[in-house]
Amino acid sequence: METQTKEETNALEKLYAETLQKVERGVIAKGRVIAVKNDGIVVDVGYKSEGMIPVSEFTAEELSGLKEGDDIEVLVERVNDEEGVVYLSKDKALRIRASEALAAAYNNNSIVEGKVADKTKGGLLVNVMGVKAFLPASQIDIKAIRDLDSYIGQTLPLKILKMTPQKGGPNQAPGMSLIVSRRAIIEEERNKKKKETLSVLKEGAVLKGLVKNITDYGVFVDLGGIDGLLHISDISWRRVNHPSEFFSIGDEAEFIVLKYDPETEKVTLGYKQRIPDPWLTVEEKYKPGMTLEGKVVTIADYGVFVEIEEGLEGLVHISELDWTPRLKHPSKYVNAGDEIEAVVLSINKDERRLSLSVKQLRPKPWELIGRHYRVGDKVTGRIKTITDFGAFLRLPEGVDGLVHISDLSWTKHIKHPSEVLKKGQKVDAVVLSLDPGKERMALGVKQLTPDPWQAEIPAKFKLGEEFSGKVLRITDFGIFVELEGGVEGLVYSSEVDASREIKEGDGIRVRIIKLNIEDRKIGLSMKNLKTHEN
Repeated sequence: METQTKEETNALEKLYAETLQKVERGVIAKGRVIAVKNDGIVVDVGYKSEGMIPVSEFTAEELSGLKEGDDIEVLVERVNDEEGVVYLSKDKALRIRASEALAAAYNNNSIVEGKVADKTKGGLLVNVMGVKAFLPASQIDIKAIRDLDSYIGQTLPLKILKMTPQKGGPNQAPGMSLIVSRRAIIEEERNKKKKETLSVLKEGAVLKGLVKNITDYGVFVDLGGIDGLLHISDISWRRVNHPSEFFSIGDEAEFIVLKYDPETEKVTLGYKQRIPDPWLTVEEKYKPGMTLEGKVVTIADYGVFVEIEEGLEGLVHISELDWTPRLKHPSKYVNAGDEIEAVVLSINKDERRLSLSVKQLRPKPWELIGRHYRVGDKVTGRIKTITDFGAFLRLPEGVDGLVHISDLSWTKHIKHPSEVLKKGQKVDAVVLSLDPGKERMALGVKQLTPDPWQAEIPAKFKLGEEFSGKVLRITDFGIFVELEGGVEGLVYSSEVDASREIKEGDGIRVRIIKLNIEDRKIGLSMKNLKTHEN
């Protein structure tokens, strides 16, 4: 409340005296509407003559609702008995009443209500009992206000900081200039709450508070007239990345006072301390091998954090999410908020570590392979990886079997598996060997058909016989030729017809000069042919 100067006090007292004199002379009287005319409102105020209020003192809305018999309070300005006219004013009566009420509110330090009419330089214009008042921007709230427009049209509780009387002009009632404050009311309420809070504020006390601000390092809480800081480390027994995971501005919750300094009024709060530290009893409640249910709370590149109970989290490392050898990102297996089951692998209370596994709930793929397959069984999968020595076939169970390059064809000489296989290709194969304990499986593609070297080739290809073939590769030691049925033979360099220029893809005529069934080799010659090419 600003201190009233002596001159202002004297002027205000003079205003009150003049008002009283007018009341004595003119009196504020209650009248009854006799008639509503175009040039004025006829009112009976108990004099021998009826009075008249100028129509200009009424708004269109007031006039539309005004009717004969309505009561109305007016100021009797003067009576002209000679003319038989009583001069009345509704506006001046309202101003005098407002002045009286405002003066009383100012002297009693009581609250008045005002409706924000407009924005002006440095603050707001407020209508208080029909009187224009100025509400400085600094007096709107205890915090800085940036958007003054949002207050326009609102009705606010206010206190009068300064009241300066103003003399009325000709035919005008005296007025006044008002400076009002909403901040004063807020500060009074805050100080009252602060007094109540301080009466119960002590270390260990549990108090309700309102979240007013959130930072990277903690949460500021209004405890009622006094603020406390909840550090991020005191929010939960589990790992907290940011306070916003737990709180939003405006949230109300209960907090524990950890520290309080009466001199600085610094308050340190705790939230996780509402419950006992779950890590203190973790080894008593949980054992390795136990199956638990929990909620996925955080997904990281290296694994998934699962909340087992409030404040207690376990880590499912990425390697414990699936049995597959080539793991995807953890987000491909679970989503935040999922309820999952896991097996306890290990517990370390001192380091606050709880290791969990999801894949241990399922049989190992190699165990399934050992149950489902036997040597000689036919399997189907897709080529996962191609190497120089073979290709790995991914089976539906998630394990890879090796198809060695030597098991791709009975008859073709394959230099690299990519000549006949592509990554992602669907392939049938036969189980050649199986060792689930060592997680090994050998597969063959050529074994899907009978070995032509056992009967078909010896019966079809005889020494001395001649055949047509296609040149596959030319090397220093000879020419590889594809014969009928995809069988390959080698024209030794000494048996090449030097008179011809030969290139890959050419068709040539050859004679079998060597047949080694055991080594699966056919030797060829381009010389001494009985049948020549056309």
